[in-house]
Amino acid sequence: MTEATGIGASARTKAKAVESTPEALVQAQLEAYNQRDLATFVAQFSDDVCIYRPPTTDPVIQGKAAFSDFYQNERFNLPNLHAEIVNRMVVGNKVVDHERISGIRDEPFEVMVVFEVNNGLIQAMWSFATN
Repeated sequence: MTEATGIGASARTKAKAVESTPEALVQAQLEAYNQRDLATFVAQFSDDVCIYRPPTTDPVIQGKAAFSDFYQNERFNLPNLHAEIVNRMVVGNKVVDHERISGIRDEPFEVMVVFEVNNGLIQAMWSFATN
């Protein structure tokens, strides 16, 4: 297992980042999220990924190891976790998803997520959740 991501060598070979458009990359991470496939999900993000939750301006998660740990322990352990795309907009290397998330709270909630793609991987993600 690698310490940086907690993913074994065989999983790394199966879980390759999608090498195509920013939209395809974001779609691949969404599908892996809904399948709770940590290896494939994490493979779509850069090693120095930064996750932001405005209005906080500093990253709440920084680096692939912390990112992987958060999703393994705080999200992918939830049996009813699911994200549904309500709407998607693509502008250059940015993908904006309006999502409906189930399985975290008692009731589904909506969130806007902005993904920034650079060099074939998701470099940064901003999550704007409803109250």
